Amino acid sequence: MKVNGYAATEPKAKLTAYSYNLGALGSEEVDIKVSYCGICHSDLSMIHNDWGMTKYPIVPGHEIIGEVIAVGNAVKNVIVGDKVGLGWTSASCMSCDQCMDGDHHLCSKSEATIVGRHGGFADKVRAHWSWAIPLPDDIDMSKAGPLLCGGITVFNPIILAGVKPTDKVGVIGIGGLGHMAIKFLKHWGCEVIAFSSNAAKKDAILNMGASQVIDSTSPKELESVVGKLNFILNTTNVSLDWNSYLTALAPKGRFHTVGAVLEPMAIPAFSLIMGEKSVGGSPIGSPALTKTMLEFCVRHNIYPQVEEFPMEKVNEAIEHLESGKARFRIVLKN
Repeated sequence: MKVNGYAATEPKAKLTAYSYNLGALGSEEVDIKVSYCGICHSDLSMIHNDWGMTKYPIVPGHEIIGEVIAVGNAVKNVIVGDKVGLGWTSASCMSCDQCMDGDHHLCSKSEATIVGRHGGFADKVRAHWSWAIPLPDDIDMSKAGPLLCGGITVFNPIILAGVKPTDKVGVIGIGGLGHMAIKFLKHWGCEVIAFSSNAAKKDAILNMGASQVIDSTSPKELESVVGKLNFILNTTNVSLDWNSYLTALAPKGRFHTVGAVLEPMAIPAFSLIMGEKSVGGSPIGSPALTKTMLEFCVRHNIYPQVEEFPMEKVNEAIEHLESGKARFRIVLKN
């Protein structure tokens, strides 16, 4: 099957039109006609080869919403015509301990949608059926793409940490990930404290559901929440004064990062020991949890705030994201 997409041929290159053939459809694979595809900072990292694993040419895009147009003869759970979403992972082995335990996203042999293969900045994309997540009937497809990566990335920690509706929680960095985290935690029942260095976002952050916005550059404001938070989620990818946030945790509190901070994180041992606190991290989530998250979103009308660009203006959309102007996610439409 021929695919028409947009590819980068070298680091930091503009994307140009690129066609390729998918070859024969595997027995457990599905082909998806792409309707919408979000742009994630991970796409930028792969375009720029920030992580040292990009193979060029690369067709980015892993927040895909579309329709199944072909299925292999051993495919289960989806049929031609189904509306589905595809995120960071496009396949897993289905036989290791992690897959058999329902943690497919932790499979050591998993296949990433844009690592060594081509993604959703195109008219079609291929995946294993297990990662083609059926969409709820009433979902807004034009806004759902970012949920398949950014959304599940911040939803999974809520489950992992056992966050309770009575908890007082914090979110660091209110951008593409953080604004979705606020919405999830607000509808989870939590009191949400947002940490942001951008004062211009304050009103928007409060409208998302945060009860308070802390200036993360102000030691005085950080001191006002010392010992008060049960859970803090970091969505930034830069080094911060981590101890300031560890001291904001209540005893037995949990600090969780989904931001891909490239430098080692300086975590003082006594900040953990004296309060029985813990630090953790996570990638995306399993197919089952992703399906649950989508149902939760429809139930509570939770969607990312998106700006839409036509697919052919992908370079303008990328420039808009890189300039820091996106509010808060960008979606490409075919």
